[in-house]
Amino acid sequence: MADALARGRLAYERQSWAEAQDRLSAADGAAPLDPDDLERLAVASYLTGHADAAIDVWSRAHRAWIRDGEPPRAARCGFWLAFALLNAGELARGAGWTMRALRLVQGSDGAERGRLGYCRALHAVFDGDLAAARAGFAEAVEVGTRVDDPELVALAQVGLARCLIYLDQVTEATALFDEAMVAVAARELSPIVVGDLCCTVIQGCQEILDLRRAKEWTSSLSTWCDSQPELVLYRGQCLIHRAELMLLHGAWADSVAEAQLACDRLARPTSQPAIGAARYLQGELHRLRGELAAADEAYREANRWGHEPQPGLALLRLAQGEVRAACATIRRVLDEAGTPAGRSPLLAACAELMLAAGDVAAARGAADELRRLAAAWRSPFLDAQAAHVTGAVLLAEGDPRAALGELRHAWVGWRDLDAPYEAARVRVLIGRACRELGDDDGASMELDAARSAFERLGAALDMARVDELSGTAPTAARCGLTPRELEVLGLVATGRTNRAIASELVISERTVATHVSSILAKLGVSSRAGATAYAYEHGLAR
Repeated sequence: MADALARGRLAYERQSWAEAQDRLSAADGAAPLDPDDLERLAVASYLTGHADAAIDVWSRAHRAWIRDGEPPRAARCGFWLAFALLNAGELARGAGWTMRALRLVQGSDGAERGRLGYCRALHAVFDGDLAAARAGFAEAVEVGTRVDDPELVALAQVGLARCLIYLDQVTEATALFDEAMVAVAARELSPIVVGDLCCTVIQGCQEILDLRRAKEWTSSLSTWCDSQPELVLYRGQCLIHRAELMLLHGAWADSVAEAQLACDRLARPTSQPAIGAARYLQGELHRLRGELAAADEAYREANRWGHEPQPGLALLRLAQGEVRAACATIRRVLDEAGTPAGRSPLLAACAELMLAAGDVAAARGAADELRRLAAAWRSPFLDAQAAHVTGAVLLAEGDPRAALGELRHAWVGWRDLDAPYEAARVRVLIGRACRELGDDDGASMELDAARSAFERLGAALDMARVDELSGTAPTAARCGLTPRELEVLGLVATGRTNRAIASELVISERTVATHVSSILAKLGVSSRAGATAYAYEHGLAR
């Protein structure tokens, strides 16, 4: 037992969390651990994804500290219990532990009371009471500063920043994020807090579309996770954040691999709700590559895990020609979003859908809202997005000259952000504006550049749209497909395999494969995704 305990303590100091959990558990099985070692075991269990075991061990440590006449130490265990339960969505149990621990430090105004005040504020956030949460976090910052507890200060600053985002005080929020980053970089925080802060701040930066800060914090989280190979908690979320940045920067193949790895990591040792975010990201990748049936399933799976599959699902419906359904969905989601932070990720998609439906006035409203947010938040991403959307609206309003100014500004913004897909989409609009102004050479060059970018990325649907604008895509009447090949193409576009198509049409798989090869050759595409894009562009999909 002594050897296992010593090795467990050493593994804990090395941040070898799985080994620490194994050895400390073995020592605990031989003879009950003292409260200090129980706390070590709880932390190791939590960081290796065994949240239920961690809660049980923290409860034992709490009782042990009370038995030993150490109320402040018992209250600290109560804090970790409340912290873990609240972040897991167990609000009643989290609130119960907060109040139990507060009774242990009545009359005190020290760090433990401040930490439990943080938990009460955290509960208020999850309960939707932003006013109480803001006041609670602000008080916790004051307490942490007074008692020189950098961990409490950093936690409360980030909590306060998230409240300020919801209250549309973005400049003040980002200043608090930056100050919290100092504590992370200075290694003043415990492992659980580092992981929680990084993930919370990245999520906040994504809400306000502050890609620079999101990238910095994702880099910090990646470095921290990589330094602890046995870490399970937070690693899956880190992979999601990295995959999102890869998607933005055009590394789609790497993003696919990272998103799948995130799903695998988040499923062990027990499934975590963040799987929903990973599945949504997979849906985005499928949609952009023209794999529409796979995208639909990924969005549905994201929803099963509690992740809102928008605006991706609405854009998928647009790609499938269901414009009315897509518009109804995006209107409903925008109405529910309420706050500017909740609306900002939806506005560009809303404008695109409204333009597709011919509702230029609604698209103009979305563009103007984006413009106001970009000015208030000083976000380069929002600035590029607002210019992009405004240019598209000006085109629809019949003002290609004004549109060109906005679109060229957007192109520079996307280029500087290293966002090749968005930059290529802007070039398509620039090509359209040039054509409307009579500059056919300029239009041709812009469309050619956009198509090359889409081809490098594997953006099948966008390639098909450019081909149609360029006049190089064959029409349904000229494609040369036989009636049976048209039937097979329609089934390919639904995502069916050759075996499923053979079963439905009562023909052999070999015959289906022959038809598919002929279809690809006649359409001049190299993949089933390209054929799918063609089918939806020309109304040949079921």
